[in-house]
Amino acid sequence: MKETCTITKLIDNSKVRVTRFEFAPNEETGWHIHEFDYVVTAITKCQMRLEHPDGSETLAEVAEGDSYYRDRGVRHNVINASQKPMIFLEVELKS
Repeated sequence: MKETCTITKLIDNSKVRVTRFEFAPNEETGWHIHEFDYVVTAITKCQMRLEHPDGSETLAEVAEGDSYYRDRGVRHNVINASQKPMIFLEVELKS
C-alpha cells in the first residue's frame, strides 16, 4: 500500500483554492482529476513521477521556485520520485 502525501488547504474561497502538498520519498497524491485550471509552484526541487489514465508514466522535474500552469480536466497520480522531501503549492483558479 502506497503512502499518501500531506495535503493542507491554505485558502478556499469563491475565487481560488490554495493547497500545500508535502511528500516524503515515494509518497503520492492518489488518483485525482483537476476541476479547475491550476498553477503549481515548487517550494523545493520537485522530481515527480506522473501516472496517467492510459497506464503511461512521465517524469517531470521542477526547480525550486519555478511554476507551471495546466488546464482543468487533468487526471493523474503524482509521486515523489526522489529520495528527498518534496513540497509544492497548488493554486486552483475557480473564476
